[in-house]
Amino acid sequence: MRTNIDLDDKLVEEAFELSSAKTKKELIHMALEEFIENRKRLNLMDLYGKIQFDEHYDYRKMREGK
Repeated sequence: MRTNIDLDDKLVEEAFELSSAKTKKELIHMALEEFIENRKRLNLMDLYGKIQFDEHYDYRKMREGK
């Protein structure tokens, strides 16, 4: 999707310093991916306390196939 946006130069400079991005396009893609990851993680945190787990569940036995 092609779009024109006005970016804060100081933010862009700082983002370049903190990333491995070489172009503004690459920087924006990285920022969007990180934003999406963080939002999805927050959505999972909303489930805290709403899911009841089996108190006898043993992941080690499941991995061993027992």
